[in-house]
Amino acid sequence: MKKKKEKQLIGWREWIALPDLGIEKLKVKVDSGARTSALHATDIEYYERAGQPMVRFKVSPLQDTSRGQKLVHAHLVGKKVVKSSIGISTRRPTILTSARIGERKFEIHVTLINRDMMGFRMLLGREALRGRFLIDTEQSFLQNPERKKKLRKRGSK
Repeated sequence: MKKKKEKQLIGWREWIALPDLGIEKLKVKVDSGARTSALHATDIEYYERAGQPMVRFKVSPLQDTSRGQKLVHAHLVGKKVVKSSIGISTRRPTILTSARIGERKFEIHVTLINRDMMGFRMLLGREALRGRFLIDTEQSFLQNPERKKKLRKRGSK
């Protein structure tokens, strides 16, 4: 019998790493109301490499600035129709990438969309959360290693 991995407790916002995309730290909003995960991307272009569909885009990990902007290349796994919170449907490019929150490493499908008007550069949806995480909606950054160090120094666990 296969042992189930214990679900990790996370806050309503966390830091996520996307190693395949060269992103070490990105603030993500954990949103169990959204089915899919979405990453802020601009200048999205489609092309082929060795007969494989690819997508090239820019990612700015920091909100309200292009400082630290990266040009990213990824395999295009498809396009997904996603309905926004205001009811507008858009067809978005979708990629598969590795992700890490705290010590938990996993792969997720992420849609690419310009999120300039949103408060977070990335949204982590139910598909990425399922079977991996439990959300404490009153807490933030529970998996941030720097936060854990500060708590230990104060005598907390």
